Amino acid sequence: MIRRLLILLALTPAVVAAQQSRVQSSKPVVGANGSVQSMQAVRDQTADQQVMQVLDRLAFGPRPGEVQDVRRIGVDAWIEQQLHPDRIDDSAMDQLLARYSLLDQDQASLEAQFAQARREQRTAKRASTDSSGKPQLSPEIRQIQRERTQLVGELMSARVARAVASKRELQEVMTDFWENHFSVYVRKNANEAYYLEDYDRTIREHSLGKFRDLLGAVAHSPAMLVFLDNAQSRANPGEPTLQRENASGMVIARGNPNGIVAIMRRNARQRQVAANAKMPSGLNENYGRELLELHTLGVDGGYTQQDVIEAARALTGWTIRPPAQGGGFIFRPEWHDAGEKVFMGHHLAAGRGEQDGEDILDIVAKSPATAHFIALKLCRRFVSDSPSTALVDRAAETFRRTDGDIADVVRTIVESPEFFSERAYHSKVKSPFEVVVSAARALGAQPDTTPRTALAVAYLGEPMFGHQAPDGWPETGDAWMNTGAILNRINFGMAVGADRLPGASVDGMPGADSLEHAPRAAQVDAVVSALLGGAVSPEMRKILMSGEHPLAASAAEQAKAQVAQRQAIAAGNTEPGAASSDSSMMMTDAAPAQLARAAKETSNRKGGGILRGNGGNALGRNGLIGPAPDLTGLAQVVGLALGSPEFQRR
Repeated sequence: MIRRLLILLALTPAVVAAQQSRVQSSKPVVGANGSVQSMQAVRDQTADQQVMQVLDRLAFGPRPGEVQDVRRIGVDAWIEQQLHPDRIDDSAMDQLLARYSLLDQDQASLEAQFAQARREQRTAKRASTDSSGKPQLSPEIRQIQRERTQLVGELMSARVARAVASKRELQEVMTDFWENHFSVYVRKNANEAYYLEDYDRTIREHSLGKFRDLLGAVAHSPAMLVFLDNAQSRANPGEPTLQRENASGMVIARGNPNGIVAIMRRNARQRQVAANAKMPSGLNENYGRELLELHTLGVDGGYTQQDVIEAARALTGWTIRPPAQGGGFIFRPEWHDAGEKVFMGHHLAAGRGEQDGEDILDIVAKSPATAHFIALKLCRRFVSDSPSTALVDRAAETFRRTDGDIADVVRTIVESPEFFSERAYHSKVKSPFEVVVSAARALGAQPDTTPRTALAVAYLGEPMFGHQAPDGWPETGDAWMNTGAILNRINFGMAVGADRLPGASVDGMPGADSLEHAPRAAQVDAVVSALLGGAVSPEMRKILMSGEHPLAASAAEQAKAQVAQRQAIAAGNTEPGAASSDSSMMMTDAAPAQLARAAKETSNRKGGGILRGNGGNALGRNGLIGPAPDLTGLAQVVGLALGSPEFQRR
């Protein structure tokens, strides 16, 4: 049974919805050349499956009553509604977000507020220490530290809250997609945290607009400029610039060497000198490379290393103001490489300044390689880990024909026969973020404004803004599926069943009151209907009826065996590997008592460590996840269902 459960979750689509008559769409199909085909597009999914498909793919799973709502207005009408988030009244979400104390401040205000305090903090650490050498920080400085942590915690919490409760559901799905596509890392440096709120707002605003507008907004974002080091990139020594600096840091106007521009940048210069002590001055290729490889053209997009260099040269001088001045985007002509450039066959004349960078963004945004790369990633997100070439080609054609209109590309994908095919139904494995959010939505949770729900996402392996590399979290299910990850998801489900997920309760499931003392079979049927789309595999039904999960038990036993093995090795009594014959089932953090520690370690290691001090408590001693709860009755059925292969797929 264990192997069967692993196959259900990690290898094959779980097509489990009740059989109904197939539905045909009379909508025409647009061919790759833009022509309208006369044939009808057959939707292989049943009517109920189509409802679940759009709620699982264009939202983060159904909320209580939402299946009925989509049935009432129709699948296609619901899709069209979600493609226009500006037309959806989301005032209730605005009221919820007003509960956060720091998120209503813009980036400039945050930067200005904390800049002086950070300098005082550094001074205090250098000047004031006790006998042990540890800095003695004032209550004011400690409050600043707490507020920085609070800011990041509020941002992460707000992302989860929006995904759970916003009526602009597709917009939140697209925000999740683009923030992973344009990935940044919260612990890049001390300032990165203050840029993230503006970054999140920027991506959400452009998530269904024109790709070129989104690309430009990201390129001007301090979060991206800092993360990929373009804020430091300047013309190499000896290259022509639009203005030049003298040794004292004053800007000298070109063509007027004796006239000094009245711009004294002493503090900024001091910070730059400090930065230069840690990193090389001159051209930095990081953003230029990732702009081409990860953001637009793709690794096989037809560019060369010289194109990377030319892109980096064009983007020199794209930097940020000092934190005390708000930290926003600024173009510094004295840093810009003003020489002529040749990028992917396009000639950029000398002496034009900021327009060089804008032209680079124009060129890559209009490239057929970008159209294909973005289309492929969107098809992978919405349809399949291995989407058909025909679907990708149609989506790419829409991208080119509409000048990169994201909403139109998404419409092409989600109204396609491939999207509504039987093969696509429940074929995608949920990411950790999707698991947590969909569980909260399924139980009608009231969003929590503390970081605890965000920490649950980190526990499952995906701390928000916590991916150190710029390629973002994995997009395909195989990356999330191993025995350890599956066990963690089972334990998470049981924790939710025990009402440990903030804002969520088993009582929020439709009909929970009448089910508490109902026969086990009635409880199972109700949970399958409410949480699992109406059907479940025979193996999983048996688990729901018995309350015993062989995979969790086996993994826990093997974890104990590993501990015994390490003890025996330390005593010299055995050889490594002797304690287990099935390496695929081995894991170091499987035992329930070890799960909380693993969650804290994962959070700290992968980026959630900015919330260090909350992570261990929230996940461990206070019991958000903690040791696996001993559940009975309806709570046990719900917990097992949330950890099931059927719930883990969308």
